[in-house]
Amino acid sequence: MTIVKACAKRIKDILDEKGLNQYKLYKQSGVPQSTISTILKGDIQTIKLSTIYDICASLNIELSEFFNCDYLKLQNLED
Repeated sequence: MTIVKACAKRIKDILDEKGLNQYKLYKQSGVPQSTISTILKGDIQTIKLSTIYDICASLNIELSEFFNCDYLKLQNLED
């Protein structure tokens, strides 16, 4: 799995855990709705760390918590 797809999956999983949707994430994070939608669809090549930071801050989770999952481990990622 690519890092972009893994990040998208992680965001979706966290949104599900917290009972939130894309719209609420957009409203809370300040990340443009189009950016969130594009990330979650997997239609991008890269994600800025600052975008992940803004998403994490709005979800009240640490970056370390975001990246602490099996599908974001190096051995599970491809270029």
